[in-house]
Amino acid sequence: MFKNRRDAAIKVADSLFAAEDAIDAALARAAEFNSTLVQARTQAQVSALVGQDAFEVAVSTYAALARARADIVETHKRLSEAKIQIGLRTVSMGDNYPKPPEALDRPARLRAVG
Repeated sequence: MFKNRRDAAIKVADSLFAAEDAIDAALARAAEFNSTLVQARTQAQVSALVGQDAFEVAVSTYAALARARADIVETHKRLSEAKIQIGLRTVSMGDNYPKPPEALDRPARLRAVG
């Protein structure tokens, strides 16, 4: 049963990491696109009023991607807790980057003091 849980957790982790990478790539492309819009308007020497509505929608898209990133990070945190709940505390899922200390903080367990 441990092997089944571990294999399932690894499958979920691989999929999570792929989703995180995709969101980061989309954020980078959206930022690049927004920058290109600003630079192109300046290069073309047109009024800031030209294409402002398109720029606002592009910025809104970037904000939505930033929200998606926050949500996938929260998903990651919750799955880290789920991993512990199913008895896989010591199993590494191959996260490529170290987590910041605050992400690793867990409430201390209560114990009786005699």
